[in-house]
Amino acid sequence: MLKEKVLKALNEQVNAEQYSALLYLSMSAWFEDKGLPGFANWMYVQYQEELTHANKIFKYIVERSGKAEVKAIKQMPADFESVLQVVEKTLEHEQHVTDLINNLVDVASEERDHATQSFLQWFVDEQVEEEANVTEILDSLKLIEGEGKGNGLFMLDRELRQRTFVDTTQTAE
Repeated sequence: MLKEKVLKALNEQVNAEQYSALLYLSMSAWFEDKGLPGFANWMYVQYQEELTHANKIFKYIVERSGKAEVKAIKQMPADFESVLQVVEKTLEHEQHVTDLINNLVDVASEERDHATQSFLQWFVDEQVEEEANVTEILDSLKLIEGEGKGNGLFMLDRELRQRTFVDTTQTAE
């Protein structure tokens, strides 16, 4: 059974993951509107990943006999200034999520909830990958001078179209 402090923190993280999903869906829509289907695809895959993260935590709460709570999600931005700004905001957001996960691990540790600590290790590792992936795209955009007018942006967009969704939450549990 989950301790109240851990349960509250896990439910807050479900909400944060759902917000992340909708933020990335909003970014995907913005990229579609700008004629960048590769960037839109990349963000749509992010959306799918974040939903699976929320579901993974939701199911964990239930498995531990906790009451999972679905909360309202605040409005996310829908308009952005540039491709570079969207990717920079994505990195900032992933860094924020990393902080949330680290705080959640701290709560589990303080409450001596070893099962939750073990469960959360997957998310700790996932955040390293998330930040690295976004940083790689940001570095590429900077190499092609921010907006990457012309061929550079076109090539990066084509590369991002190749990304497909793989539900990694189902592995190594």
